[in-house]
Amino acid sequence: MNKKPFSGFPPRVEVTPIPNLFFTAVMPKIDGIAELKMILHVFWLLSRRRGYPQFVTYNELLSDPILMSGIGGGAKPKDEVLRLALEQAVQHGTMLHLRLDRDGQPEDAYFINSETAKEAINKIQQGDFPQLVLAPSKGEGVETVPPSDIFSLYEQNIGMLTPMIAEELQEAEKLYPVEWIESAFKEAVALNKRSWKYIARILERWSVEGKDDGKSGRDFKKADDRDKYTRQIYGHMVKR
Repeated sequence: MNKKPFSGFPPRVEVTPIPNLFFTAVMPKIDGIAELKMILHVFWLLSRRRGYPQFVTYNELLSDPILMSGIGGGAKPKDEVLRLALEQAVQHGTMLHLRLDRDGQPEDAYFINSETAKEAINKIQQGDFPQLVLAPSKGEGVETVPPSDIFSLYEQNIGMLTPMIAEELQEAEKLYPVEWIESAFKEAVALNKRSWKYIARILERWSVEGKDDGKSGRDFKKADDRDKYTRQIYGHMVKR
C-alpha cells in the first residue's frame, strides 16, 4: 500500500538538536535502518524531557507506536528488531546500557553516550539516586565504551571535518598507535596549536626520534611503510 507523501515542514517548526559528531563519527558506522531510526527517535524523546538523569528504557521504546511503526513490518518480530538495534548502538558506542531493578524486575535503560550520561551512570552505581536501583549483576552492566576515534578527537579539539582531512586521519590511524594519536592531540591543545598539520608533525617526530614512553616508531610499523605514508600524505606538510 502506497503511503501518502510528506507535505513538507511548516515555518517556525520545532527542531531536535543532534551533535555534529553524529553525522561524521556515528552515522558511517550504522549498519541498519532500524538502528538509525531508533537513535534519532531517542534523541527526539530526550530533547522533550526535563530532569536528570535522562534515559529511555527498552519497554518504553517497545510500546512507542511512532518508533515501532517505523522499524517493523519485516520477517523478524518487532521486539527482536528493536533489541538488535539497541545492541548495535551500544556496540558502536552511540548508547550506554544499564540494567535497573524496577520492583524486582530487571529493566534495560539506555543513555545517549555523553559525558553527562557517564556521570549520571556513575552516580546511579554509587547509589546517589535511591529511586534507581541496579539489577543484580550477571556479568552485565554498562557496556564498555570504545576509545575516542580519531574523527571525534579532531572535531572536539580542532573543528569541522573535511573529506581531505578525513582521508589523512584514516591513514594516520593505520600507522600510529591510538595512544600516540591521543597524546599528540593533547599536546597540541595544551600548546594552543589546534591544527592537524601541527599534530602530524608531532607524530612524525615521535616515529623518527621515539616517544617519551621509550617506544620507537619502528616498534609498530616498518620504516619503509612510514616513509611511504609520509611522502604520500604529509609530504606537503613535513620537512625531512
